[in-house]
Amino acid sequence: MANERPYKIINRKTIWEGRFIRSLLLEYKDDRGELRDWEAVERVNCKGIVAVIPVTSDGSLLMIRQFRPAVNCHVIEFPAGLNDKDENLLEAAKRELLEETGYTSDDFELLAEGPVSSGLSSEILTVYLAKNAVYAPIELREKYPAEETENIELLNVPLMSAYEIIEEFREHGDMADIKIYGFIELARKKAGM
Repeated sequence: MANERPYKIINRKTIWEGRFIRSLLLEYKDDRGELRDWEAVERVNCKGIVAVIPVTSDGSLLMIRQFRPAVNCHVIEFPAGLNDKDENLLEAAKRELLEETGYTSDDFELLAEGPVSSGLSSEILTVYLAKNAVYAPIELREKYPAEETENIELLNVPLMSAYEIIEEFREHGDMADIKIYGFIELARKKAGM
């Protein structure tokens, strides 16, 4: 039955903790009652992760390109970040949009929510569509500058050409965050395109 939960975490042990993540050893009981171990990671001092799919009034999609050391290359993705500043998720999404693109929107809509990598991480990603995104006034951009560790290139592309443009970057050695493809389809559906 779908509502039954025979699995149960029995013990959580921190193996290692850094500034941003911790490594865990989880002991759980499976559906046969056997105890098993599972290695996982979780964020430290983080109350969720957000991503924003910004669409301008003329039907352009705003994506970002940035170097990701974990995969040793540039990755095409949507603005995203951690809710680590005691905000609610929507406030975090608005801040990340400003910090990473310089754009803002008054029309945010929840698109999706779920685990990012359920076999590895406890992260839950909340995704928003930001309709009618516009370049923010200078005062707002100065209030929410890009983080010093982020060197982000803004890609402003027609929504209907997004896949082709992503493929051009991939042909030159970049990677595309695999979630981006589904998010484009959700944005198209919600934006009526």
